[in-house]
Amino acid sequence: MSEIKPQPGIMDIALYVGGKSHVDGVENIVKLSSNENPLGPSEAAKEALVRASHSLHRYPSTDHASLREAIGEVWGLDPARIICGNGSGELLMMIAQAYAGPGDEVLFTEHGFAMYPIYANANGATPVVVPERNRMVDVDALLAACTERTRIVYIANPANPTGTMLGEAALARLADGIPKEALLVLDGAYAEYVEGYDAGAALIADRENVVMTRTFSKIYGLGGLRIGWAYGPQAVVDVLMRLRGPFNLSAPALAAAEAAMRDRDHTAHCRAENAKHRDWLAHALAEIGVPSDVSEANFILARFASEEEAKACNDYLTSQGILLRYVGGYGLPYGIRITVGDEASCRRVVHAISQFKEQQT
Repeated sequence: MSEIKPQPGIMDIALYVGGKSHVDGVENIVKLSSNENPLGPSEAAKEALVRASHSLHRYPSTDHASLREAIGEVWGLDPARIICGNGSGELLMMIAQAYAGPGDEVLFTEHGFAMYPIYANANGATPVVVPERNRMVDVDALLAACTERTRIVYIANPANPTGTMLGEAALARLADGIPKEALLVLDGAYAEYVEGYDAGAALIADRENVVMTRTFSKIYGLGGLRIGWAYGPQAVVDVLMRLRGPFNLSAPALAAAEAAMRDRDHTAHCRAENAKHRDWLAHALAEIGVPSDVSEANFILARFASEEEAKACNDYLTSQGILLRYVGGYGLPYGIRITVGDEASCRRVVHAISQFKEQQT
C-alpha cells in the first residue's frame, strides 16, 4: 500500500455533481438544471470577447484594475477592496484556505450550496451543518451552533436551491452575533436578481467580519468564462491577494466581464424578464398542485408530495428532454429545482409536469 497520503479531510469529500446537460437518444433538450441565464450575455460582452481574441498571445493583467474599477463604479464600492477570481468558487475556496484549518469549524445550513463542506474538508477543517427552518436560514440556529472553533459561516443569500433569502436586519444580527474570530461570508451568486439589494455592502461598510462574493455566471450570462469577485474589509482582501494566482483570469474573460458589468441596461432587462417568468412559473405550478416558496433568484424549488413522486416526475421530465435538478442531495428529497428559462421553456415545463400529474391519477 502506498505511503503517499492526502491531507486530512480530502478523502471525506464527496465529488460535486453538476446539473445534467444531455440525455442519450433525446433531442430538443431544454436545460434548466444549472441556473443559467436564457438570454445569455450582452452584445457588448460578446463584442469585447471577440476583440480580446486578437491579443491572445499576451498575458492578462495581473491586477484586474479595469474590471475592479468597473465593479466599483457600478456598485459604489472601493476598487481597492475588490478581488477577482476564477468564478466565485475560487474566492470561496481561498477564504477557507486563509481562515480555516485543522481544529477549526466551518458552518453552513442544511440546504446550503454543496461546495461549502468541500471547502472545509479540503483545508482540514470540520464542516458543521446547521438546521434551517421551513427552508429558510435560521439565524438563531446558526448562532447556537457557533463555538470557539468557528472560523467561517457561509450563507448564500438568496439561497440555492431554495431561492429564499434573509433581510438586512437578520444578516446584521448574524454578523454581530458570531464569534469575534469568525468571518461571515455572504455568497451572492443570485444577488443581482433582487431589485435594490446590495448583497451585503452596507454590512461590510460597518464591520470587519463580513465578506461578500459575487459571480458573472448567472445574470451576466458568462458561466463559460468563470469570473467572480469578492468585496470585504481591506485586511481580508489583502490576505486573499496573497493566495490568488497572478494570472487566474484570462484576458478575454476580463474584457467580457468589464463590458458585461457596464451594460446596465442588459442586466436590468434580464432581471425584469426573470421576475416575470419566475412568477408565472410558480403560479402555474401551484395551480396544478406543485407549490414553491417565494424565490428571489432565477429558479424555483418545486415541492412534491413525496420523494417517490419527485423522483418519478424528474425521470419523466428527463425522458421528455427537460433537464431539471432533483435536489435530494441537498436534503430536499421531495424537491426539484427549476431554472427560470424563457417563456417557451417555462410553458413546456408546466405542460410536462401537468401531464405527469394526470398520469398519476
